[in-house]
Amino acid sequence: MRVIELSNHPAKLRQSAQDKRAAAAAQAQSEYDALLAAHATRLDTMRVEREEARSRHRWLRVLSRNVVIWLAAQERPRRPRVQHVVSNDESRIAAGIEGEQLVVDQLTTELGDEWVLFRGYKNRRGEIDHLLLGPQGLIAIEGKHHSKTVSCRGDEWWYDRYDRAGIHRERDWLTDGRGRSPSRQVNEPADALQNFLRSRGRDVAVQRVVLLTHPRSTWGHIDAPTVHLASSTSELLARLIRPLPASTGRQALRELEQLIVRDHRYHAKPRKRRPPASTRGRPARS
Repeated sequence: MRVIELSNHPAKLRQSAQDKRAAAAAQAQSEYDALLAAHATRLDTMRVEREEARSRHRWLRVLSRNVVIWLAAQERPRRPRVQHVVSNDESRIAAGIEGEQLVVDQLTTELGDEWVLFRGYKNRRGEIDHLLLGPQGLIAIEGKHHSKTVSCRGDEWWYDRYDRAGIHRERDWLTDGRGRSPSRQVNEPADALQNFLRSRGRDVAVQRVVLLTHPRSTWGHIDAPTVHLASSTSELLARLIRPLPASTGRQALRELEQLIVRDHRYHAKPRKRRPPASTRGRPARS
């Protein structure tokens, strides 16, 4: 199986989170250095006052300065530890990257060279984790790497978390940053891709699946899902492989591959911001 990496959004997110952590660590270190310098200056000032009292034989003053200097020395600023703390966002992103790599590794062992896997395909409706194309189907895959029980009712998804003793600890909606459930995350860009291919004369159905990649994740209550569900790549392939039209030979697959890459690159381009409608067409000020 060939792998084409169109984009690596999770890696960019992780790098951004790491950059934020590094910036926070640098800021904390800078603040610590400033406090440390101020503390040292304060001690130096007290020592100068003590030596001045000593030169004048003011022994009680010298004694009191010794006590004050000792107490002040105990107030040395504590070194920050923020640079060693991995944020929850980083942990979540790292888990997602691990899950995506598991999908790649498993599909690589199960599929032959006639298949191609696109990583990070993107269009105007969103991003698809994995897009699998071969002589027996076009499959959009949304992976979820959670050690939880996942349930759905139509396009509403939620999860339950249980501890090792089987005691229920948490329930919450399962959505992305835009409030979309996993089925919507894969259905919306898959619909747009299917329409794009149809507009180019390729009437190809894009099959959609949500795949649980964590070994301790399970399916819970399932009611009228709008996508296929799988908990392993073997299960995914057994259920979803559906031959493309007979006319879809090697050359047609190659053309589909090129269309998918072209569509992704078009939508991945940075868009120039349009000026407000009220200023369009006005001449620039001299």
